[in-house]
Amino acid sequence: MYTYAQYLGYSEMKINNLNKNVLDEKGKMLFDYSKLNLVRSFRIQKTYKLKPEIVDLFNKIDEKQIWLVITEDWCGDSAQNLPYIYKYVENLNNIDFRIVLRDDNLNFVDNYFNHTGARSIPRILGFNSLGNELFRWGPRPKVANNLVKQLKSEGKEKTLINEKLHLWYGRNKGRELENELAAILNSLIRNN
Repeated sequence: MYTYAQYLGYSEMKINNLNKNVLDEKGKMLFDYSKLNLVRSFRIQKTYKLKPEIVDLFNKIDEKQIWLVITEDWCGDSAQNLPYIYKYVENLNNIDFRIVLRDDNLNFVDNYFNHTGARSIPRILGFNSLGNELFRWGPRPKVANNLVKQLKSEGKEKTLINEKLHLWYGRNKGRELENELAAILNSLIRNN
């Protein structure tokens, strides 16, 4: 299990120390995704400005919580969402934000995926201090998820789907994620 900083450090170390030439084609592709995603994550962290209304909602969470993220560093959706969420929780004492790598922990993480067998990531799970699940989110904002479903139903190739999805992320700049975070936080506040 990693903190967000440890997760980024793990990814950076892997990219800097791995000899891409010894990888098979899939490994090379995942390596390239990991490298691109690290750049995306750092860019969002550097440029994103917190929204005061979302900060206010986070500050209303008065019980200790664990927000557990299931992901991998090659996952583009993670790079486009986790930096925003982390910016909100990084200075909060009541939310422990942790990351677990999906592929290293299948026995654990399979409890949190749908019944279709898909292991779509990232998946964010919120727990209270007693370990009771408070919410699940992921793998991407609903609008982005609907875009992916639509493109798949039209028979579009994965490359085009990813291109359109990341274009959507770039234009949206985290706004849909903010809306979904606000809904989650409002629900947590009401039920507290």
